[in-house]
Amino acid sequence: MTEYPSKLVGEAVEEIAKLPGIGRKTALRLVLHLLKQPKESTLELSQALSNLREKIQYCSECHIISDSIDCTCRTVARDVSLVCVVEDTPDVLAVRNTGQYQGMFHVLGGRISPMDGVGPDEIKIESLVDRVRKSGGEIKEIILALSATMEGDTTAFYITKRLQEFDLKITTIARGIPVGGELEFADEVTLGRSIASRVTFDQG
Repeated sequence: MTEYPSKLVGEAVEEIAKLPGIGRKTALRLVLHLLKQPKESTLELSQALSNLREKIQYCSECHIISDSIDCTCRTVARDVSLVCVVEDTPDVLAVRNTGQYQGMFHVLGGRISPMDGVGPDEIKIESLVDRVRKSGGEIKEIILALSATMEGDTTAFYITKRLQEFDLKITTIARGIPVGGELEFADEVTLGRSIASRVTFDQG
């Protein structure tokens, strides 16, 4: 058991160490760094985190993290006939940063993973189906930009089945993304080429 010079320091270290990619040593350095800063800086950080939890919203249509339930997806000058389906908000940022895509997004909030107890009802698939239905044919193409994993492929297959009733072009990004790789960590050149050279999704 690691010993700390103060119970309060220990409590802060344990909480920060719960963040992904941060061990106790790094957490301790961060805590000691905060203690050296002006009190106002620490309080501003605390307030920002509190606001994050209390005030953050998710767009009711595309489910991107937003400051309100009506995010800019409703007003930005983008191609509304294209909807890129991704697993989470970091993937939205990754695709946007390629500069190769000017359409809309739909954030699932995860992927189907029976091993983890995540089924189709736990992510925003039905919301996507409703969105396509309510578009009245305005949505022409669904791009499945999901991670190249078994779970990603399972999710893509399920979505394709659910959208069969609509007159849609369903594509998936070209496998420039390595199999087993996470979209969030792909370099922008590879991801950009994958978006630009997307292919029709094969249900077989």
